Amino acid sequence: MNKNNHILLAALIALSLIAGFTTYFVSPDLNKTVAQGEGEGVTTKFDSTTQLAQEGTENSAITNNRINNVQFPIDKSQFKKAPEFAETNGYINTAPIKLADLRGKVVLVDFWTYTCINWIRTIPYLVDWNEKYANKGLVIVGIHTPEFEFEKNTDNVKAAVDKFGLNYPIVQDNDKGTWNAYENRYWPRIYLVDSEGNIRYDHIGEGGYVETEKVIQSLLQERAAQMGKTASLLKFDSANKTAIPNGVQSVDFSQIKTPELYFGYQFARTPLGNTEGHKADQIVTYTFPPSDIKSNIIYLDGKWKNNAENMELESETGRVALVYSAKSVNIIAGGNGGEEISVSEGGKLLSGTSGGPDLSEEGKFLIDGQRLYTLSMHDGYGNRSLILDVKGKGFQAYAFSFG
Repeated sequence: MNKNNHILLAALIALSLIAGFTTYFVSPDLNKTVAQGEGEGVTTKFDSTTQLAQEGTENSAITNNRINNVQFPIDKSQFKKAPEFAETNGYINTAPIKLADLRGKVVLVDFWTYTCINWIRTIPYLVDWNEKYANKGLVIVGIHTPEFEFEKNTDNVKAAVDKFGLNYPIVQDNDKGTWNAYENRYWPRIYLVDSEGNIRYDHIGEGGYVETEKVIQSLLQERAAQMGKTASLLKFDSANKTAIPNGVQSVDFSQIKTPELYFGYQFARTPLGNTEGHKADQIVTYTFPPSDIKSNIIYLDGKWKNNAENMELESETGRVALVYSAKSVNIIAGGNGGEEISVSEGGKLLSGTSGGPDLSEEGKFLIDGQRLYTLSMHDGYGNRSLILDVKGKGFQAYAFSFG
């Protein structure tokens, strides 16, 4: 092979390498990060981080990724545009807002509902990110899409926003307009939208906090570069690394053996343990069986009305029994207000460190609204026998959830 042929071959090899690198870094399907999402009940385990490709092409800006000081362009026309907030019903912490109003910002779109334990466990991270990155160009928008009818009530949502210390904009999505626009099916779900309105990250369920924060930082740096700011103006020191915030209870989903359990006939995934079963819209007198309480099934005692979303106590007293396997148990409940519920496990009233924050030292709690009540918080996982003794006609039980 002569000298000219050697030169030609070397040039062809160099062009092939450049083409290969360009294909990798331009393709949204190849150039992506994978994150772990975890949850129970409605939110199951997912490998859910994707950079979604949009059918067709658009005239859009091309930005650069820097790898070892070599820049490769990313064709943003291949990313899916984030849908506009649709058919909204109200706003908290903000005037009426559209996604288009936030162009130029990095937007974290968070689908939530205030009684979802999976979402509740993400709150400290959301609050932490809002505090660290709001002044760097991040805007968190909470899309509150209710699971139950009472979650459509603005006062209920405002009370939850105050309780959880949420300072970022909240959009009420009572008719699921935005939920459907995003083709969502899960609580919680996070989308990260870049400063040009492209969906760059999609995470279903709990978990993936380190990956999520890395993407937030990356998109903020990309935004800064587009604005002509140097990298030194947007440095993230050790304080900007995800740590477990105070108040977060660790959860090992492989150790939770009891799924989320619903009381209402429209929501129930499993039958009642009582032989009477569900009888739609009827008042039924239930009695505990003399023995053989099975695990992961709800049992009732007393006179209860079968509502679509809940069981409502019609007698002055009633009981609920459940054998569950988890570290903690919560109940979504409501009523007229003032109903008293005593909580016992293994025949003893829950108290001390095993009792949830909603229980008194005597192992009781009062209904003060339609919300999630945490009944127990044990140090370890195990099988436990729970009894709720209810005093007060009108008590409504919606669902049990676990941690």
